[in-house]
Amino acid sequence: MEESIARILTELEEINQIPSTHTQSPLISPSTLLDLQSLLSAADADLISQFFDDLPSKSLSPSSLTNLLSFTMDSSPSHYLLASKVYLSLLLSPNSPVFTLFTPISFLSLLRSLRRAFKNRASPQPEGSPPSNAPPNKKGKRGGKGRGTRGNVRSSGDCSEEVSDCFDIKEVFNVFEMLVSVLGLIHLDRFPDSLKSLVQTVCEIPLMAMEKIVNSGSFNRLMGLCSRVLSGVLRTEHGEMANTAAEVLKALSPLILTAKSQARSFALEFVTQRMKELGNESDGVKKAVVNFPRYLAQKAPEKAEPRALAVDSIMEVVKVMDFEDQIGYLYYVLKMTHGKANLRLLGVDLIAMMLMSLRDPFGVDSEIKIRDYWGTKCLEALIMRCSDLSAGIRARALSSLAQVVGFLSSDDRNKGVLKEVMGLSEDGEERPQCGMNDLLRNRCMDEKAAVRKAALLLVTKLISLLDGSFDGILLKTMGMACSDPLVSIRKAAISALSEAFRMFSDESVTTEWLHSVPRLITDNESSIQEECETLFLELVLDRVSRVGSDCSPQKGSASSDSRLTAKSLEREMELLFPGGILVLLKGICNGEVTPWVKKICTSLGKKKRLKPKVAIALQNIIKTSESIWLSHSMPIEKWTAPAGAWFLLSEVSVYLLKAVDWEFLHHHWQLLDEHGAKGKFQSPRFQGNGYEDEENIESNSVAWAGDRVFLLQTISNVSIELPAEPAADLAHNLLKRVEKFDMHSTEVNAHVKALRTLCKLKSSNPEEADQLVLRWGHQLLSKAYQILEKYISDNKEPNTSNSFFTPPRSGSRKRKRAATMSRLLSKAVTAVYTVGSLVVVCPTADVSSIVPLLYTVVTSGNSDPKLNKLPGPKVSLKQTAPSLYIQAWLTLGKICLADGKLAKSYIPLFVQELEKSDCAALRNNLVVMMADFCVRYTALVDCYIAKITKCLRDPCELVRRQTFILLSRLLQRDYVKWRGVLFLRFLLCLVDESEKIRQLADFLFGNILKAKAPLLAYNSFIEAVYVLNDCRAHNGHNDSKSSQTEGRLFSIRGNDERSRSKRMRIYLCLLKQMAPEHLLATFAKLCAEILAAASDGMLNINDITGQAVLQDAFQILACKEIRPSIHRGAASDTAEVEEEGGDGASAAAAKGRAITQAVRKGLIQNTIPIFIELKRLLENKNSPLTGSLMECLRVLLKDYKNEIDDMLVADKQLQKELIYDMQKYESVKARTTAAEAVASMQNQSVFRSPPCVPKAATETHPGNNLNRKLSSDSKVASAMADAAAEATARSVLREVNKGAMTPPLNSISMPKLKSNQGGSSAKTDRPLNVLESLRRRIDVEN
Repeated sequence: MEESIARILTELEEINQIPSTHTQSPLISPSTLLDLQSLLSAADADLISQFFDDLPSKSLSPSSLTNLLSFTMDSSPSHYLLASKVYLSLLLSPNSPVFTLFTPISFLSLLRSLRRAFKNRASPQPEGSPPSNAPPNKKGKRGGKGRGTRGNVRSSGDCSEEVSDCFDIKEVFNVFEMLVSVLGLIHLDRFPDSLKSLVQTVCEIPLMAMEKIVNSGSFNRLMGLCSRVLSGVLRTEHGEMANTAAEVLKALSPLILTAKSQARSFALEFVTQRMKELGNESDGVKKAVVNFPRYLAQKAPEKAEPRALAVDSIMEVVKVMDFEDQIGYLYYVLKMTHGKANLRLLGVDLIAMMLMSLRDPFGVDSEIKIRDYWGTKCLEALIMRCSDLSAGIRARALSSLAQVVGFLSSDDRNKGVLKEVMGLSEDGEERPQCGMNDLLRNRCMDEKAAVRKAALLLVTKLISLLDGSFDGILLKTMGMACSDPLVSIRKAAISALSEAFRMFSDESVTTEWLHSVPRLITDNESSIQEECETLFLELVLDRVSRVGSDCSPQKGSASSDSRLTAKSLEREMELLFPGGILVLLKGICNGEVTPWVKKICTSLGKKKRLKPKVAIALQNIIKTSESIWLSHSMPIEKWTAPAGAWFLLSEVSVYLLKAVDWEFLHHHWQLLDEHGAKGKFQSPRFQGNGYEDEENIESNSVAWAGDRVFLLQTISNVSIELPAEPAADLAHNLLKRVEKFDMHSTEVNAHVKALRTLCKLKSSNPEEADQLVLRWGHQLLSKAYQILEKYISDNKEPNTSNSFFTPPRSGSRKRKRAATMSRLLSKAVTAVYTVGSLVVVCPTADVSSIVPLLYTVVTSGNSDPKLNKLPGPKVSLKQTAPSLYIQAWLTLGKICLADGKLAKSYIPLFVQELEKSDCAALRNNLVVMMADFCVRYTALVDCYIAKITKCLRDPCELVRRQTFILLSRLLQRDYVKWRGVLFLRFLLCLVDESEKIRQLADFLFGNILKAKAPLLAYNSFIEAVYVLNDCRAHNGHNDSKSSQTEGRLFSIRGNDERSRSKRMRIYLCLLKQMAPEHLLATFAKLCAEILAAASDGMLNINDITGQAVLQDAFQILACKEIRPSIHRGAASDTAEVEEEGGDGASAAAAKGRAITQAVRKGLIQNTIPIFIELKRLLENKNSPLTGSLMECLRVLLKDYKNEIDDMLVADKQLQKELIYDMQKYESVKARTTAAEAVASMQNQSVFRSPPCVPKAATETHPGNNLNRKLSSDSKVASAMADAAAEATARSVLREVNKGAMTPPLNSISMPKLKSNQGGSSAKTDRPLNVLESLRRRIDVEN
């Protein structure tokens, strides 16, 4: 061992003689390090004392030894850990001079060596080359010896340079264990920098070790050593524990806020366990831990996923805190919700987590009941954030509130508190912050998609608390959300509305669900279609199946009380069929719902998802209803089945043939046919006056007719399962019924379709079926011809029958004839309708004999002399028999659909009638026919589209809505193109008087057209401005009389506020559809084609329409919708874009902003000169449009201040002119406003009679004081107006100049203006003279 000491001392002496420079450092060789380690590990106090005693003999000292070890730890490429181990062994050796050996520099070298152990080093370098972080060695006098020594050092180690990346984890463990021991010897309170560096190094190692250490056991052991080091630091001998704990927590915070990893788990575990234990012993550590969540909240990132991890980490720390400390942090979070946007967003997340993580948020388990418990305040804060200015915070608050409600409502004790806080409890006091229904309505209609989706999610969670008491407007809002343009919003709305329908069978909920969800079967998204089918199957068909299978015909009272009323029967039926089944069935047969129900049943049937129990249940419901009716001894002719039962059975029976009982159908067919044919159906209600009975009889007959139609459809559906003989008898009966021509129109179609179905199903081949259909069709046509011809012949000369009788015939004969003609007219109308139904089911039927009669009807009473020569009635049937007239047009249209040659001749006749008809019902039917013609004969109808669009301005709302819907469908299917005036005429639907049409137009322009024709709004915008104002200056206008008439029809002329607001609504709708580049181009086109045209004289500004166009242009240029925003997609404002951020998206966004800025700059520099020239022109003409121009210019100066600034710097004179003009305009505007305010004060006493006051008392009369006060007020107001104008103008130009003050007015040459307030006589004498002249004129005229 003495030899080892000698070798060590010899080499240390040699190394110590080498001068240390900036380019090279003396290093201890590995062999010497190993000898030192062996000496120190032996722990022989005598040998170690001898070693330290021999150091001076070699001109060495302990401090020089420490320096050499520091150089080796810093510069050795592979043996820095061994040097670190030797250094720590020196400190731990017995009788060692610890205070001499320990220096902050050497300790920092030790920490750097630990960092180097976990860093990925660079690739190996050739032997003899310097380290990568040092420049090349320079030659010196002792370079050879030095290089030789270092070369020997490097070549004598265990790891060569080529394998310098070797990593021995055991050495690291030894160093850490020794470091823990050293911390017990050395007090770092005297070395705060060393303590801080130690804490930072140990807290960084876990993150670096994750890339180096693969073995989980080794990693866990390393984390245990790091924990021991940090625990060793947290002792009083190392300084104030509160400060040390703060440093430790601060260093651990990056690990805690990082992604989920082993390093994050280590940091959280150390804080929540070890520091929690130390906090029980030290108030300083406890205080640091309590304040740590606040520090994390300030350091939390803004991105969604890292923020969520930060919230989880904060909650892990909060959970281990005492309850009082938790409440303290809670109030801190509540204050955060009133801070900046990022803190409000984080506060919302934290509040939700605390409500769901901490125990008893509402104090339901507490013995002392406190009204405003901490959970109550948290809920109120969440509700308040639901109305935050930032859309991202609103969305997050709503979704967090939904999570909280879903979590807390699982405990029934919390439901009462939730209802009270949210204002949903009837007994609870209304809280000003919590108008939940209003809040939900507003948020469901929010402009941001993420907010709407979160609001619908909250509604879904709140349904269990509402107890069925839904707000009607909220239900309507949820229904409207089912038509949202975004798929995710539609899905959320469907889920919310279906959850409400699932839990409550209220009539309002059922009605809204039926009107909102089934219609989505036609949605473009296939997943929504599937969800719609599934929900209908679950909430409608399965519910009907359950209730129908539970009931039986034997149920029901056997009472025959004569005092029984219809209402009591309805109540009994509702008790027998619970769950709102009757309301559900009644809602299904609503005219707006039936088309969607048919599509859903068809889709479910094709997918074989319909179950036979549905049909069986519907039959049981009908049987049970009949049984209950008979059990009360009620007459069967007054019974009707539950509304909707027959309809639903007719739809599902197509795919459930064997589930429908023929005996059931035969029984009810005989019942309805027997009593219906005799006309014995009356109202089932007994009480009420005669008028009410007539109404009830009519409504009951309509219900009976509908049931008969659906029963016939059901029979035709299952006719393939019918026996041959009953089927033949049924067909014979149907034909006989049709030939009588006395049925309701709704029954005719059902009878004809049933006849066709029976013929096809019971025929051996299709040819035989067609022959059967043609045979009975020809029979029907001949009888219809006879009836129609008889009616026309009887109406040829309506007045000749009485003209030669003196005295005329008696009144009884007139009445008999009138009754006969009425019956004949009814048969004629039914016969014509039957012909149309027959043509639909059998297009090949020969109707050549019927067409001339129909032509005679539709042209009867025509003033054309050519038509008067034809045989027919001289009196117009349009006046005497309007129902026949309308049915004749309908049937003629059906015939034209089947015969192309006939259509080519008659389509102009349809268009002519559409233009001149004064019957709204006929116009509505003609529009439908023209739409069908457009599909069948597109080329023939294309030239009449402009005339069809006139119906968009029809006085009848139904015609307008029908025209809009039909044309929209044709446009979507490309039968009609968006060209010519079609698009411009559709624009007026955006401001239609009907709210339904406005909603349809908003959906068409905002969703369908935006995707189908995105450039349409941009290409037609300028023309729309001219057309809506009926200005003829645009190139696309025709000056013909018809064009002028149509132009007035499809324009919104006028400069009044109402007309301008309507036009602006249309403009804004178009601007919202444009992309940012199109907005800039529209800005340029407005300036070039309207403003420049006005300044060049091409647009006549003296004309009222030209003024309106120019004023509209100013308003459009000043609105915010035309300015593309460069801040779209900010993380703090849009929640839906928050997760989409990426490097590519950011680069593209930055590039887009740069291009937009460049275009804006060039655009505004070309626009300002046009404004200046136009301003001078308007001022010369003293035009009232000057004010609109100055308002627009003021907005441009504010919104485009950066672009205008570059232009004004080069043109100082223009800058001065703008300053002066802006101040002058603002001064006049403010003075006018002040004068109006003063005038309003004077008007309060205008109509009061002046009191009789002596002349001597006039000076002291209060009225004079008032006049003086008003005069002074006007002067003060004028002065204030001047000051306000000056301030406004300067503020605008200050923004343009980027804060630089504008030159004072006295430095600008201004023309002197004469005052019009000079003499007092102008205020008194002139008005008196005017009044006197008016009196004289009136006297002369009288």
